[in-house]
Amino acid sequence: MTDLATRPGPAAPQAPPPPRPGPLGRLARLAHRRRGTVVLAWIAALGLALGLTSAFGGQFTADYSAPGSDSSAAADLIEERFPGLAGTELGLVVHADSGIASVRDDVEALLREVGAAPHVAGVEDPFATPGAISADGRTLLATVRLDVDVPDDMPVADSLHIVELTRAAEAPGMQVAVGGEPVYNAERGEIGSEGIGLIAALVILLLMFGSVVAAGLPLVVAVAGLAVSSALTRALIALVDAPDWSTSLATMIGIGIGIDYVLLMVTRFREWRVAGLDPEAATVATLDTAGRSVLVAGTTVVVSMLGLFGMGLSFMRGAALVTILGVVVVVTASLTLFPALLGYLGRHVDRLRLPLRRSAPAAGHRVEGRPGRGWQRWSAQVQRHRVLATVAGVGILLAFAAPFLGVRFGFPDAGNGQEHMSTRQAHDLVADGFGPGANGPLVLAVDLAGADGEAALAALGGALPDVPGIAAVTPPRVDATGRAALLTVVPETGPQEAATEDLVHRLREDLPQTLAGTGAEVHVGGATAASLDSTANTASRLPLLIVSVVALSMLLLLVAFRSVAVAVQAAVMNLLSVAASYGVVALVLQGGWAGRLVGIDTETPLPAFVPVLMFAVLFGLSMDYEVFLVSRMREGWVRTGDSALAVTEGLAATARVITAAAAIMIAVFAAFVPSPDIVLKVIGIGMAAAILLDATVVRLLLLPAAMHLLGRATWWMPRTLERVLPELAVEGRPTDHLPAQGAAAVPAPPAAAAPVPAPR
Repeated sequence: MTDLATRPGPAAPQAPPPPRPGPLGRLARLAHRRRGTVVLAWIAALGLALGLTSAFGGQFTADYSAPGSDSSAAADLIEERFPGLAGTELGLVVHADSGIASVRDDVEALLREVGAAPHVAGVEDPFATPGAISADGRTLLATVRLDVDVPDDMPVADSLHIVELTRAAEAPGMQVAVGGEPVYNAERGEIGSEGIGLIAALVILLLMFGSVVAAGLPLVVAVAGLAVSSALTRALIALVDAPDWSTSLATMIGIGIGIDYVLLMVTRFREWRVAGLDPEAATVATLDTAGRSVLVAGTTVVVSMLGLFGMGLSFMRGAALVTILGVVVVVTASLTLFPALLGYLGRHVDRLRLPLRRSAPAAGHRVEGRPGRGWQRWSAQVQRHRVLATVAGVGILLAFAAPFLGVRFGFPDAGNGQEHMSTRQAHDLVADGFGPGANGPLVLAVDLAGADGEAALAALGGALPDVPGIAAVTPPRVDATGRAALLTVVPETGPQEAATEDLVHRLREDLPQTLAGTGAEVHVGGATAASLDSTANTASRLPLLIVSVVALSMLLLLVAFRSVAVAVQAAVMNLLSVAASYGVVALVLQGGWAGRLVGIDTETPLPAFVPVLMFAVLFGLSMDYEVFLVSRMREGWVRTGDSALAVTEGLAATARVITAAAAIMIAVFAAFVPSPDIVLKVIGIGMAAAILLDATVVRLLLLPAAMHLLGRATWWMPRTLERVLPELAVEGRPTDHLPAQGAAAVPAPPAAAAPVPAPR
């Protein structure tokens, strides 16, 4: 008889195996376990990038001309028929209170010294050149020809040497200055303030986490990504043309998003540790949830930058490629190097805490991603006053955008530089001695091939003096073959004035009629005409950029969050925040009290490519905060089915992280405001203002208020689209990573209802 005590009973229920993590979770596990290999791989990548730069590194070049424009045709004709005039030149200006004749010996001695300087091909004798001495005899302008084809090829040290020669020649009653793009490039120094941005970011991270280890992780990952991408940039520009400021733009964005992305993941990692996961499991869970948000956010930035390719401008394509390279490298570092570093530091993430901070949170205590009472109260107030919050948010953004209605487009010149710069002094001396139009002369390039050259030039000589707005016209210079001629037209007004633009249009309309019957063609060129053409060309392409970037971003958000309302409101609110940043830029460029705060003391035009560039960058960066916030809201919606609770708790749970991330991004961009380069200064101002407005007015006020107004409709999507579009599940599956002891450890905000499937 079988003993009942020994009879086998029913098998004990076996716990189901833990769900397999997604691709990012598996990547995190691999990087965590093979951390040494991953770190060595990044060191090897840096060495390879430096090797490629050393072997194939190129130089920055940028063509701001408008392809197919009249000024571009003039430049091509000059390069073909007058190759000696197509090189780089400097303008050396001397002003003597007692007259140039009284200091002629000193001027000739200075010209001999400058002529002997490195890379100087020759100096035009101003005493033998008609029009080189002003009508009052007190100002002289000498042309210094360089042996470099483009300004960027002139070594900085040699440009500064010429500036030093002019400074040494000054005497009481005698002012000397030299202008030109090579001198401007040398005087402004190195572009960029990466160190200031990193220091500011470190302070914010320390205040956020209270731990040196936790604060250091985002910095290490961002700097590693920046080092590799910066080294690769030199190799990239050997293949494509890119402006020198593109590296600063890529640095701004790379540092900002690198720190922000890892900040989000460090926060989530600490939540999972508090929930009871060991370091490896917490790393996998972090990449399987927050890592998805990082990947989607980085993709939106890349998509936005790809929109610049539709502009058809070579320098825009180059700047976009340099920036995309930086973003891709930084995102890769966030998804590989970060989990590898957690393999070493995961157990010690709260070590080296600041003495003024509380000790590391124990299980069950609030951590960064969990809602604090202050943010819970704020979130509840937004829900309660959602109509007022929506109206107030839109009103604030429109008020900031208003100054952009009066913006003046154009390219800043030496007259907008700082007063201590030699280029600014040379500009002012030329304007005082020869008139404001002398700083932006127009060049008439006449194609005489197959034409009656004498009749054409005679017709021009008779017509130009009668054109309103012209101060002077130089005699025509004919090439050796007699197939082309050049005339220099000096306007009565400065290059940035509306009257000068009217003169360019007038010449282009009237001169072809003047030459009718001669067989000659005339093109109006020069720096001023090229600036006008580039501005018009860029402005005409802006609608295409806006439509393409907005459409692609909406499609990405539609796939990520499976909600029509989320995609539409993100596009509308991002457009509002970008418009508000444009208004801030327009305000400081007016040169009033706001401009003086940032070092702009004269009214300055806005290059048309700057708002284009800002739109592409800011639309992508704004999506970062959209993804961070809405992914947490969708997480609550999928779990509870309560839209109001999901929005309120999602805002409360992410507000602190978004605020810290925005503060870091603002600090990084603001560090570039002191730059003497007007373009870089304006970009820094605009982006800092946009991030501030986006992270406060939009993400913490307008967006949750609008979602509360829509209610459950926020998460609606047609069934047809549901079946067609793939599901990214950007919020991940947090419950898959919970420890066995139950749902109490869920790091997401606690729900009031049992989990339900997301309503369709």
